[in-house]
Amino acid sequence: MTKVMSMTFNKKGDDDYFIRLLSYFRSHFREDIIEMVPFRKSVILLKTTKNAYMLKGYQTLNRLKLQEAFTRTLKKEGFSSTYQFVKLPFNETLHFDGYYYGGIEYIHPHKIPFTFQTQKNRQEGIELLEQFHEVTRSFESRYRTLIPKNKIIEKWKERTNIFVNNLPALRYFIHEQYLTEMLSWANWSLNGMEENQSFFLKEPFVVLHSDVAHHNFLRDKRWKLHLIDFDLISIGPEVLDYLQYANRILPHLDWSVDRLKTHNKFDSLLKQEAFLYALIFPADIFREWNRLIREKSYTDPQKYNQVMELTIGQFLSRKRFIDGIKKTL
Repeated sequence: MTKVMSMTFNKKGDDDYFIRLLSYFRSHFREDIIEMVPFRKSVILLKTTKNAYMLKGYQTLNRLKLQEAFTRTLKKEGFSSTYQFVKLPFNETLHFDGYYYGGIEYIHPHKIPFTFQTQKNRQEGIELLEQFHEVTRSFESRYRTLIPKNKIIEKWKERTNIFVNNLPALRYFIHEQYLTEMLSWANWSLNGMEENQSFFLKEPFVVLHSDVAHHNFLRDKRWKLHLIDFDLISIGPEVLDYLQYANRILPHLDWSVDRLKTHNKFDSLLKQEAFLYALIFPADIFREWNRLIREKSYTDPQKYNQVMELTIGQFLSRKRFIDGIKKTL
C-alpha cells in the first residue's frame, strides 16, 4: 500500500518555496519521501519510507564540509552527546536556491522539551558544556585556521554601535530614560572589560559553542541531553561560553547573583572582576532589538512582546542586579 505524502508547515508564507524544495528533493532521493516538515528555510525534517533525516542548508559548500568535519572530530574524540552527519541516498551534493544541504541523523526529541526553567536542567546544561569543552580542548589547535577567534570586546562594541545607530527607530518603542540607562550599562561594562582584557584572552583555549541558547540543548526520547547546532563555533577560553550561559539563565533566576552562585562554575567566576564587568553588558537586549529593527519584525506581536518583556518587564530586576555588581566592584 502506497503511503500518502504529507507536508507540515510550522510557518506560513513560504509554501511555494517549500513545494519547489520538496520537488527538488524527490527528484534526487533514491528513497520515497513520505513527509517533509520545514522548521526554517534551511532546516528540514524529511521522512522517507526507510529513514528520517534532518536536512540543514549552508550558504557555502566549505561551511557544510566544516560542520561535517567538526562533528566527526567530536565523536571521534569522545563527545557522544550530539548528532553526526550521515550519508544521504543520492550521488551528488544537494544545492537548492543558494543552500548546500547536508544530512544529519534525526534525534527523536522527548515530549518534554529542555528549558532553563529548572535548577536541574540548568545544571545539566552546564555539565554538558563542561564535557564539550574538555573534549574540544584536546583538538582546538587543529581548528585555529578554520574557525574564527572569539573577540568578545570587539563584537560587543559593534553590537553597541548598531544599537546606537538604531536609536531613532528605538525611540518609537522605548522611553529615552531606559535607552540612556542601558547604554550606560554597556559603556561601563566595556570599559571594565578593556581594563581586564587579558582575562578574555587567557589560554588554554577550547572550541566554543558560542550559541548556548536553550534550543541548542536537545533531550532525546530516552532523556539523554545533547548539544546541537555548531554554526557559530569559535576559538577562545571556555569562560566565554559560561558568560553567555549566565546571560541566558539569569532571567530565570530573577537576575539574582546569589541564585547564580548555586550553579557549579559560577561561584568561582563571580569572584573575577572581568567576569562581573562582562555580566553587566546588556548583550541580549541589544542583540534582539538590532535583529528586530533589521528584520522589521516589530510588526509581529509575539516577537515584539518577547523583546519588550526582556527590555522593560525585567528592567528593575536587572537594574538591581547591576547595581549590586557595581557595589561589589
